Amino acid sequence: MSISKTRQKLVDVARQLFAKNGFENTTMNDIAISSGKGRRTLYTYFKSKEEVYYAVIESELERLSDKLDEVAAKKIRPQEKIIELIYTHLSMIKETVVRNGNLRAEFFRNIWMVEKQRKNFDEDEIELFRKVYSEGKAEGEFDIENVELVADITHYCIKGLEVPYIYGRLGHGMTEETSKPLVAKVVYGALGKSLIK
Repeated sequence: MSISKTRQKLVDVARQLFAKNGFENTTMNDIAISSGKGRRTLYTYFKSKEEVYYAVIESELERLSDKLDEVAAKKIRPQEKIIELIYTHLSMIKETVVRNGNLRAEFFRNIWMVEKQRKNFDEDEIELFRKVYSEGKAEGEFDIENVELVADITHYCIKGLEVPYIYGRLGHGMTEETSKPLVAKVVYGALGKSLIK
């Protein structure tokens, strides 16, 4: 098994153990035994359980980033792309939290640890929004003076919606299809002016 495959297997096993038992109740020995790799191999890749935890968060953020890149590459109107990026972000965050069972408690309890790991992801996501808004501006679909500011605001609005979305407190009883026009109005309305021509 290659170095990257071995490391990824350790991260996958750790994620499953953290999800099942929680961060506090999982030891490095548990990860080593469950992976079938042994403590020596585990310590070759990670110095501590916290380092493994960061790698798990990073791996989950890479999944989200890959999905957002897929959306950004689609040949659809910029307005549709922005809405799909928003829904992809929210649904992937929810899927990640739900998929990780007991780890979700750690996710919310150790929000500063998670935020530290999210920094690079956040910067990449803001850059995606900048590209799409710039594309829409160039095509005459958006009337935006400051693309950078609009991208920042959009990103932080979405981050603020994560917890309510995860707990099903947004658009209660609405489907994704019926809520898309409302999301567009809310996002563009939150930016203080009509961006859609």
